Amino acid sequence: MTGSTVTGTDRAPHGCTARPSLESVSTESDIRAFLASRRAKITPQQAGLPAYGGNRRVPGLRREEVALLAGVSIDYYVRLERGHLAGASEEVLDSVANALRLDEAERAHLHDLARAAAKRPVRRGRRARGPLPDSVLRVLNSMADSPAFIRNGRLDILAVNDLGRALYSPLFAHDAAEPVNIARFQFLDARGRAFFPDWEESVNTTVALLRTEAGRAPHDSELTGLVGELVTRSEEFRSAWAKHNVRLHHTGRKSFGHPSVGLITLDFDAMELPAQPGLTLTAYSCAPGTPDHDALRLLATWAASEKPHPSGTDVNEDRSRQR
Repeated sequence: MTGSTVTGTDRAPHGCTARPSLESVSTESDIRAFLASRRAKITPQQAGLPAYGGNRRVPGLRREEVALLAGVSIDYYVRLERGHLAGASEEVLDSVANALRLDEAERAHLHDLARAAAKRPVRRGRRARGPLPDSVLRVLNSMADSPAFIRNGRLDILAVNDLGRALYSPLFAHDAAEPVNIARFQFLDARGRAFFPDWEESVNTTVALLRTEAGRAPHDSELTGLVGELVTRSEEFRSAWAKHNVRLHHTGRKSFGHPSVGLITLDFDAMELPAQPGLTLTAYSCAPGTPDHDALRLLATWAASEKPHPSGTDVNEDRSRQR
């Protein structure tokens, strides 16, 4: 199946107005909520501390227990948890991360929050702007048997191959704003729940990815606007956002309730593009001879029948548009 790549931009969708910064994306409040929520998840027993009798007024560890485990004074840890990470060294941050038993994503998020508080550069360098290189689009198109797309940290789909567009066809409605945004569709479109049948897991993943990106890019006004829109309009997003969970999303399995081929569950691999900082290529696959492989072949047949242009035609309307 040969095909052409549909590309978009990483600017805010047409018709969307910028929203003011919200408390939910301010750095100090994020630091406070993140550290407090992680502290609440660890019991003294899990941390290897003695459990004394009597009622504990807080879930999880007390601040003084975290300070003890991290090897810092109580006053200093209290200052950190109040949002003052700007002067904290890498060693102190790692000690706090160890005390709170943070996983890889949480540890990276803590360091991102510290960089944001200190107004230091984000850890992955300057983000790419401008059109996607032709070489990247050729790679995307060459994956003819795998649905694939390129997204930014806001979950805007910037480029997609034919099979990827077919898989995500509900997002590409004729009246869809550009660029198509996975989170906006999931939480604000009535079809979102049917398209993502593993709803709770999908919600947690989407929100955790946006929360991770908020730590990496705290001054991204378009991300702030997206989060503000979703917090305002979706109770489910608002509830999940308040948990301050973060996640690295490299590989796994994902189910879709496709309107034309039914339920299909695919493996995915997400690969960051080193030459395009901030962008990720996600590709789906499945084992041959399985019902999901049959569904994927049916999807390819459906995509070919629905395609309004000859195979191989460039459908990108304006390659000069900025991402």
